[in-house]
Amino acid sequence: MSKTILIVDDEYRIRRLISDYFKKEDFLVIEAENGEEAIIKFKNNTLDLIILDVMMPKLNGWEVCRIIRKSSTIPIIMLTAKAEEEDELLGFELGVDDYITKPFSPKVLIAKTKALFKRIESVNDVSNQPLVIEALVIDELSHRVTLKDEDVNLSPKEYDLLLYLVKNKGIALSRDMILNNVWGYDYYGDLRTVDTHIKRLREKLKDNADYISTVRGSGYRFEVKK
Repeated sequence: MSKTILIVDDEYRIRRLISDYFKKEDFLVIEAENGEEAIIKFKNNTLDLIILDVMMPKLNGWEVCRIIRKSSTIPIIMLTAKAEEEDELLGFELGVDDYITKPFSPKVLIAKTKALFKRIESVNDVSNQPLVIEALVIDELSHRVTLKDEDVNLSPKEYDLLLYLVKNKGIALSRDMILNNVWGYDYYGDLRTVDTHIKRLREKLKDNADYISTVRGSGYRFEVKK
């Protein structure tokens, strides 16, 4: 079954270029030319991915992402004309799954999209038994995470990160290991991306933030402290 992608960019030429490439790869494409239209299209369609430009009229990409993340964990790839590290980190703090800087190769965007879907599908290939760590429960079939019987709303990348940490419980994982296994070997982002997502996970685990320990000079370890 073909996946549906929402392409959001105020430049018609860029929307058309991206759209043509994705259609050739048998994706279904919906377009929006500004942030407000993007929110409407998001609410009125069943989508598998959003490709979202940062600089747009009415609502910029950051604002659109914030609104969407209040109700959905749909994968989001941000497009930006800026190559500033802080902008990229802001995107990950908002729950963006990947990031590509203009000008870009449509073939690279296609490759990133397929890699993202592949990682999501591999995570979905799971057993029927949920993972239970004290009050934390991860149901891999439904992608549902609960803590003390309350839902924990995670972005796809936050979910992948938590699952990787839990499945390697008690093992010190370097930032490189985490980046390669959660983001993939084709990802060329900064190691601080890992730190940003760990910070967000700890915030969402609230009183149980100490499940994720910092391993000085190495990375992180998931452990239950008695």
